[in-house]
Amino acid sequence: MFARLRKLFGSKKLNEGIKIIVNCEKLETRVALLENGSLEEYTVERKNDESIVGSIYKGVVRNIEPGLNAMFVDIGLEKNAFLHFWDAIPEALDSGLEEIQRHNKKGGGDDGKGKGKRRIQSKDIPDLYPVGSEVLVQVTKGPIGTKGPRITTNISLPGRYMVLMPRNDQLGISRKIEDPKERTRLRKIMSDKLTIPEKMGVILRTVSAGQKVRYFVRDLAILVDQWREIEEKASTNKAPTCVFKEPDLIERTVRDFLTDEIDEVLCDDQAAAERMKDLIGVISRRSRKRIQYYLTTTPIFEKLGIQRQIDDAFYRQVWLPSGGYLVIDETEALIAIDVNTGRAKTQDKMILQTNIEAAEEVARQVRLRNIGGLLVIDFIDMKSRRDQMAVYKAMKERLKHDKAKTQILQISPLGLMEMTRQRLHESLNITVNEPCHHCQGRGMVKSAESMSVELQRRLNSILGKSEAPGRELLVIVNPDVMERLRTHDGELFAELERRHNARLTFRSDASYHREQVVVADAKTQKEIRE
Repeated sequence: MFARLRKLFGSKKLNEGIKIIVNCEKLETRVALLENGSLEEYTVERKNDESIVGSIYKGVVRNIEPGLNAMFVDIGLEKNAFLHFWDAIPEALDSGLEEIQRHNKKGGGDDGKGKGKRRIQSKDIPDLYPVGSEVLVQVTKGPIGTKGPRITTNISLPGRYMVLMPRNDQLGISRKIEDPKERTRLRKIMSDKLTIPEKMGVILRTVSAGQKVRYFVRDLAILVDQWREIEEKASTNKAPTCVFKEPDLIERTVRDFLTDEIDEVLCDDQAAAERMKDLIGVISRRSRKRIQYYLTTTPIFEKLGIQRQIDDAFYRQVWLPSGGYLVIDETEALIAIDVNTGRAKTQDKMILQTNIEAAEEVARQVRLRNIGGLLVIDFIDMKSRRDQMAVYKAMKERLKHDKAKTQILQISPLGLMEMTRQRLHESLNITVNEPCHHCQGRGMVKSAESMSVELQRRLNSILGKSEAPGRELLVIVNPDVMERLRTHDGELFAELERRHNARLTFRSDASYHREQVVVADAKTQKEIRE
């Protein structure tokens, strides 16, 4: 049996093509997307920290902030959700208001040129959604940092091949489908073959290219039934309440990632593998064969070299093949990425190669780390505009694989490239890590010399306020700081003792971090706090 498995999952095969690797554990589920053995996307979902993006809630408007053009809606979570006025205008409501206005207008009707139309404006929102009113909303961005979730009334339900928009009668096709003939074919299917309910719309996803009509008909029926269930829950349940929960990571992986481009799916949990087969079997029986239960005594992420790549994702420094490297610094609203030559030669051709490698690696890193917001990339200076355009095109081409929305600007005269990336969730760094308790997230600690200076200052202050001569103090410090005091600054502390007629006793404790210092009364052992 194991011989057959080795033959089936040989190292050569595992490093070729595009594969999804699923690791199921008690506390978390992990999904990795590999392209020719290279980790391109990585998602973690923990049992007690599931994503709410895409979930639909029946909420209550708690307060309206005209200055922010927004309202805050209670959807049953710890923090109220943020609803911008323009996200609070369902298309169905918009068109309905126009219809009423046209009907009530003297003379009646529309002259066909748009006269008499008045779209809903921000000043109309408080009347449409007064405080205390109930509203059906969908989460578009989860809580990030101190901010609550962001919501919209323009609800969309993603399926395998299409996205249903129950409150918007627009029809669309993914921009990533570029073939004019295919777009024409899909447009004809939407208009002639699909029975889309009135006042609803659909957008065909990228995966719909080349698919048969019956897949779209089945997908549409599933989504419409799903929406009817949501409407029923919303009408019978009291707000605030969740009326639709976004599927878990396993189901989202089948829905969003298991496309024809995926060569194989390997899962280390038999029950999860069978569940994935059942989910995909409803849509495509042929795709069931691509999902395999991977039996191994070694953890699957270690076996396939994924764990090492995940560990590398948290390093501030990322090396490039040419010898250059990236330095990635993440803040709450901005990501700064610096490109350095490192060991690479500084010739023009080598600089161009390093910058192109950097552009491709940056595009990979933002997907892998799931970082978003505003990104500023400082490339190595290039004199030639042609070289700058080559780097810009390399970045743009690589970002086509990113499912998140991105906008990218050409390299500025200062050598900076600015881009934005849609941020729906916390970054991988924030999800997995927490700020260091020693440095409070600064990423640096004070030097032993700095700690010696601060300690002298603190002892001067304590002894200067003491009226009793001959006071004895006990000082406990980190061993690194103790070494500094013993080898360099011993005479300074001896002078301090003479000046204040005091006695100082020093002790090191390996459990103390560099910036931790305790000053106590030597007789009572009670810590002295200023």
